[in-house]
Amino acid sequence: MRILITNIGELTTNTPADPERVEGADPCGTLHDAAVLIEDDRIAWVGPADDAPDADEVVDAAGRAVIPGFVDSHSHLVFGGDRAAEFEARMQGQKYAAGGIRSTVAATRGASDDELRARLRGFLDEMLAQGTTTVEIKSGYGLDLATEERLVRLAAEVTPEVTFLGAHVVPAEYADRGDEYVDLVTGAMLDACAPHAKWIDVFCETGAFTVPQSRRVLEAGIARGLQPRVHASQLGPGEGVQLAVELGAASIDHGTYLTDADVDALAASDTVLTLLPGVEFSTRQPYPDARRLIDAGVTVAIACDTNPGSSFTSSMPFCIAVAVRDMRMTVAEAIHAATAGGAAALRRTDIGAIAPGMRADVVLLKSTSRVHLAYRPGVPLVDAVWKDGVRAV
Repeated sequence: MRILITNIGELTTNTPADPERVEGADPCGTLHDAAVLIEDDRIAWVGPADDAPDADEVVDAAGRAVIPGFVDSHSHLVFGGDRAAEFEARMQGQKYAAGGIRSTVAATRGASDDELRARLRGFLDEMLAQGTTTVEIKSGYGLDLATEERLVRLAAEVTPEVTFLGAHVVPAEYADRGDEYVDLVTGAMLDACAPHAKWIDVFCETGAFTVPQSRRVLEAGIARGLQPRVHASQLGPGEGVQLAVELGAASIDHGTYLTDADVDALAASDTVLTLLPGVEFSTRQPYPDARRLIDAGVTVAIACDTNPGSSFTSSMPFCIAVAVRDMRMTVAEAIHAATAGGAAALRRTDIGAIAPGMRADVVLLKSTSRVHLAYRPGVPLVDAVWKDGVRAV
């Protein structure tokens, strides 16, 4: 099946890449008056609309904008309950702390597979309707062997990007026995979860796991064939970024509090810094300075961090708007971070761009420019979504 999307007023291709980061260069590889040919599940051709090849089906974009499907490289979509009361308390001045994670664990442990699966599907439908075509999903709300295995197994039903995050926080039954809990995470729990996962993650933070504990978790996962990624520097500065870079982690996520040494280490590495604008919005923590990071040469991604505590949004357009408004990113940089940046954070070379050979994950907007994603926050601007070459919205 050959589908031609033509009369595209503004096409974000994300190619060619700009590895030299030339000042003022367009990170989005923008084309105007363009067309895209989809053949089966891949992009077959990209070019001027006047030169477009024949197709079985023609979609007239009527001058509107087309972007790659969003790549959300950080989410926690399998859980029970919510924490609306905690959010309300934060809005009244209560400080966010990692310990709030424990309040979700009981509801998640008590939910059936079918209940968790139905809720997961609802979140994925929300994301797809807003242009997200690739999602990473973490465990971390079970914190016991049986529930963590259930969470990664259910996540694996809907995405290949599954992360085992048994080391989210120390559960209540292991209070003051963090090293014993790490023994469980790196032993029997890892044995049960590794067959369903691609990634290993740890919350390296005061109130969660120390640097030595985090190293144990990551190195155990690596030994089982999982690839590392790290939650770090969300609540304060620490050594998590240096650990992530040392171990070759694909990403360090949050990065709210970074030292100059952290920024230098990230800029000299292949580790992506994943910014999570919804977290700062929902916790009233200071926003990371993306301008500082990008100008230093750090590869940046944007993700939603959909979770019941610190960022209960599934909207990548909302996160883009916040990144532009409060993190000093240009619209082009934010779109690139939410697509190609997310792909880099997942070490994927087949998504995040619109170019021949890439997966046909394509979003047609209702507007003539991608700028409207930040210019009109909260407005549903996605008109159509193709995932793997099939129209899904």
